Amino acid sequence: MTLVLLLCTCLAAEAKLSISKLCSDSMVLQQNSQATIWGTAKAGSQISVSPSWNGRTYRCNADGEGRWTVKIDTPEGSYKSHTLTVKGDGETVRINDVLVGEVWLASGQSNMEMPMRGFYNCPVEDALDYISAPAAKEKIRMFTVPIKQSYEPQTEVESSWLGAEASTVPGMSAVAYFFAHELNEMLDIPVGVISCAYGGARVESWTSKEILETYPDEDLSREHIESMVHYHRPYLAYNAMLCPVMGYTIKGFIWYQGCSNVGKHEQFVERMENMVGHWRKCWNDTDASLPFYMVEIAPYRNKPASATSWYALLRQAQHEAAKKIPNSGIVVTNDLVESYEMDNIHPAKKKPVGERLAYLALNRNYGFTTIACDSPEAVRAIQMGSGNEIGVELTNCWNGISRWMEIEGLEVAGSEGIFYPVTYAYFEWEPKILRVRSEFVWDPCEVRYGWGDFRPGNLKNVQGLPVAPFWLKLEKNAK
Repeated sequence: MTLVLLLCTCLAAEAKLSISKLCSDSMVLQQNSQATIWGTAKAGSQISVSPSWNGRTYRCNADGEGRWTVKIDTPEGSYKSHTLTVKGDGETVRINDVLVGEVWLASGQSNMEMPMRGFYNCPVEDALDYISAPAAKEKIRMFTVPIKQSYEPQTEVESSWLGAEASTVPGMSAVAYFFAHELNEMLDIPVGVISCAYGGARVESWTSKEILETYPDEDLSREHIESMVHYHRPYLAYNAMLCPVMGYTIKGFIWYQGCSNVGKHEQFVERMENMVGHWRKCWNDTDASLPFYMVEIAPYRNKPASATSWYALLRQAQHEAAKKIPNSGIVVTNDLVESYEMDNIHPAKKKPVGERLAYLALNRNYGFTTIACDSPEAVRAIQMGSGNEIGVELTNCWNGISRWMEIEGLEVAGSEGIFYPVTYAYFEWEPKILRVRSEFVWDPCEVRYGWGDFRPGNLKNVQGLPVAPFWLKLEKNAK
């Protein structure tokens, strides 16, 4: 131990000025903020950072281990290119082509990782239109964290900021790109995204070891972790991928994950709450001001088939998590798959996913309150009169629904528990009740929509946002 400490002390003493790879050429800084810049240098040495936009100099001293951090005031976003001059240890490092705009962190598993070029046998719809579009290096930039694992928290990552052009867009996260594109179109300032996703990762993969040690079902022994399929391993992605970018000044998080937690829906809500709360703490976000917007997992045929709709239960848990996590939201995806994609865990329609995430941000964080962002959700099911109709109270349908006929995925069941397709539907103006019935059910007791592993739907509100999947039992004596 003494030898290790001595070695660390020597390394710190001999360290030269360096800056985090995240704080490098072509980076995007969060506008109107105190943006964090950090790196390493000789222990105790004074570091100064001078941005070109205000002529000020910000100073700090490297700590005993040679780490330093500076917060700099940033202006309003624009396409003007800036520089940062960093001095320390008798050296000067210049960070070039710095833009100021909006910065988000995108994380999760493969549907967030999925690049614009697609995966094998899994295309991204309309991707070529954007890959072949004129270069937008000043509009959209992305820092993609390489997929790695570590048993110890890491402080550095080997990557760089890339602007959007034909040579770089194919490797960018499709969901994150479409999210950034929509924000840029509306805000007309640069948008930067830190893409930090690992295909197949569980919530536990992105959670610290200290939190996981409180979960009785998590075996954190090295032997057990090594026996697991790599993408299910707990806390290793957190250490290797999230820790190095932790603290970079951002506007919020977007998250697309859940498939690898299917079957664990009873634990999911609490573990998402714990993960998000910890992330915010690591970003010094004490009042949950950083929004956390997530994506509902898409319809997928679970294999082997089971009488229990595990994917539906996980989606339900996702919606519960979105309600419990402060400053959170969720986008619905059950209308974004084709029938031939039932065995494809990576459906092609990534553009609407990214856009719906952007609608949440635009409405809630950027003042565009006329942009609808919340999908309709079923609140309760009630008896309608004395006949065979059942009423479903829906939120976020202030101007009605998209169709009354040929609704896919909407079913009712009577006392025998057998579900039949709805053959009649009508949306009442006040209260917002969807009246439904089936000619095969005379005593409706239950109603469900989009409920199943692969049970796509086509019911939306007038603004085009899909109804979230639900399964409700009739409330007795309710009218």
